Amino acid sequence: MTFFVPAILLGVLTHVFFHHYEPASASGPFFALLLGPFLLVLFLEPTKASLWITIAAALTFWASLATSVVAYRLSPWHPLAHVPGPVLARISKWWSVWNVLKGDQQRVSKALHDQYGECVRVGPNEVSLIHVDAIKNVLGAGGLEKGQVYEPRVDPKHGIRSLLTTRRPDAHAVRRRVWNRALSSESLKEFEALLLKRVQQLLDRLDGMVKDGQGAAAIDLAAWFSYFAFDFMGDMAFGGGFEMIRDGGDKEGYWTLMKSGAKRIAILCQLPWLAPTLYKIPFLTRAPAKLRAFSSKCAANRMQSGPKLTKDLWYHLMDEEGHEKVKPPMPEVVADGVLAVIAGSDTTSVALSTLIWCLLTNPEIYARVQAEVDAVFPDVDGALDSSKHDELKLLAACINETLRLFPPVPTGGARQVPAGEPRLIAGTWYIPAHTQIYVPAYVIQRCSTYFSDPDVFDPDRWLRTRDVHTHTPAALIPFSYGPANCVGKALAWREMLVVASAVIRKYEMRFAMGDVDKWVDTLEDAFVTNVRGRLMVELRLRSV
Repeated sequence: MTFFVPAILLGVLTHVFFHHYEPASASGPFFALLLGPFLLVLFLEPTKASLWITIAAALTFWASLATSVVAYRLSPWHPLAHVPGPVLARISKWWSVWNVLKGDQQRVSKALHDQYGECVRVGPNEVSLIHVDAIKNVLGAGGLEKGQVYEPRVDPKHGIRSLLTTRRPDAHAVRRRVWNRALSSESLKEFEALLLKRVQQLLDRLDGMVKDGQGAAAIDLAAWFSYFAFDFMGDMAFGGGFEMIRDGGDKEGYWTLMKSGAKRIAILCQLPWLAPTLYKIPFLTRAPAKLRAFSSKCAANRMQSGPKLTKDLWYHLMDEEGHEKVKPPMPEVVADGVLAVIAGSDTTSVALSTLIWCLLTNPEIYARVQAEVDAVFPDVDGALDSSKHDELKLLAACINETLRLFPPVPTGGARQVPAGEPRLIAGTWYIPAHTQIYVPAYVIQRCSTYFSDPDVFDPDRWLRTRDVHTHTPAALIPFSYGPANCVGKALAWREMLVVASAVIRKYEMRFAMGDVDKWVDTLEDAFVTNVRGRLMVELRLRSV
């Protein structure tokens, strides 16, 4: 077989070529895999070419290519050879795809750091780093640019970027300026009426279910917190139109569309080079097309309704006051509106759900929080008074502790080391150019180097009411860090405080059914945490 040695050489040369000229799309490598052995046989044995010879050449070529790739990635000559990590992760990103499919990426990451230390190789060209200095050096001002993992989140048809997917720091700063104005302390006062209206609507629905249950009702609080957050962010971003609290579910199907889309994109983010090719397949673009149509409909409704008496988020994103010299393009505003709904609703609802779970699994702390809320709000109807929320020190500490244990964005997106010499990122870790770096909040916030008893729910560590052996507030990054941190942090805090205090003041709560200890295992990392399990809680109206 005269093709045997050439097929081996072709496999090695193909690896070398794509290693130096890394493709942004899978189309080139795909055609090389298919056409390479076929053309080789035609060139070497044009008169003897047959199906079996072509298959044999292809198998030889593919085996050579795979062997070359694996050997290089495991070799001491690879730029990341000094970083420890599991063999499968060093070989292929399909290992990460499997973890995302299972929904336990954050838990796998924690186990890897427990085994290998503060820096772990989690992909052929990726590391996860939990040294506290990496927070500032990677995520902070002058840190690293967002990596390739953000590309699958870009609109596949028009290439429109939201604030989240804007990778260049200068372009991000321009977009962020509008968001900062939209979510300033002055603007938050404008949003107060929208927030309280939705909170009261949520309480009314919960009251109705309790009364229908003759004084008690088993309710999936995780679902109802999602309904509340989705409706409220719809009010904020598009002036309303979402009524999941009223309907008691996802009548229009948009929430389900967004949730399922988040999981698909989380998988694609592990293989960003594959996304451009897959997005060319018509049936795979149906979900993005539906989301695009939904967002366009929301934008059209908001534009038709005109300026609101209350300055909502859309008012600021569209720059209706005229602060910007150049008006933001409508497609970008729509993309940011959808981002606000998805990111703002999922993160808040997850935080509220995990807060309730943490309180109910720690009855003594729950009783203390309840007593604090009662003292601040003697009248149950006064619990919506946000002017007194600063007095809820223990509740705020419980929220902090919940966010430490269960950050709504457990892993986040990777940042990319620029071209040039290896860069000292943190400690003694020099990371080579073009490497993708993760700084996972879920892992760093559960690291014993920075927090004593890191897996224990202990809100007192934030109150300094007892001697804390190890406590590093700088390692708490549930809202990320730096210029690209969560712009809605203040709004999220206000939502969590008003909803949590109102629910705690009004209802007696206990777990209704199921293996409650396993509920947190249903939290899957799809960039933003996705709640798969039901949080069944029995609610009773309190007599005080």
